[in-house]
Amino acid sequence: MNKPDKQMRSATPAAAGADAGVAVRTGSAEDLMYQDVYDAIMEHRLPPRTKLTEQVLCQIYDTARHTVRKVLMRLSAEGLVELEANRGAFIASPSSSEAKDMFELRQIIEHATLARVARDATPRQLAALRKMVTEERGAHAAGDRPRWIRLSAQFHLELALLTGNALLVDTLRRLVSRTTLLIATVEAPGQNACSFDEHDDVLKALESGDVALAQQHMAHHLHNCEERVQPEDVENFDLRSVLGANHVHPRTSPKAR
Repeated sequence: MNKPDKQMRSATPAAAGADAGVAVRTGSAEDLMYQDVYDAIMEHRLPPRTKLTEQVLCQIYDTARHTVRKVLMRLSAEGLVELEANRGAFIASPSSSEAKDMFELRQIIEHATLARVARDATPRQLAALRKMVTEERGAHAAGDRPRWIRLSAQFHLELALLTGNALLVDTLRRLVSRTTLLIATVEAPGQNACSFDEHDDVLKALESGDVALAQQHMAHHLHNCEERVQPEDVENFDLRSVLGANHVHPRTSPKAR
């Protein structure tokens, strides 16, 4: 019999040197697992081709296999996980040719997106984008890489959201997710995985009403991102080294069923 889904308490280790105390999150096992795995992929803590073993995930999150499978299906729908028959689930690892095709499609979609945004966006909406770029810059300056990466990807999605086209947003979300996970985990000096300076150039052009310049800056930015794609192949990666340390369960030896 499968274990029933339940609310979980998840503990994140306190700051180094603290005598006691943890920050506790609550929520369903499915939601916590989804968010943890999603963040770990986008933050490059789970490399491409890492196997997401159902039994290990059951043990880490003290939950049933059907819950794990629901999470893997959600991540697969977003293009972040590949489900292979008789082999299991793996962090997506698009081929070099697919990466090239995805960036080409992003160039087309984001070029058109900027034309629509330049025509229809309100000053208030542009101000919200300006705030996002400022937060992105601040996260980088503070050394908060996870937040910086999330904001870098979200900038492109926020532009798409301003078009009001749900299909465009869904398509770009998948493309942004799959291309972001391929960006090199270690950038060369002076390079960023998704540069806030380049986002700033795009936004300045939009604010001035120069759509052609905004499109030119975006094309340059996406080209730079493509240049930093670094496919990886990782074998025998230990999921517990990334996900397991963040969870405390009432039972010490839960069984995956």
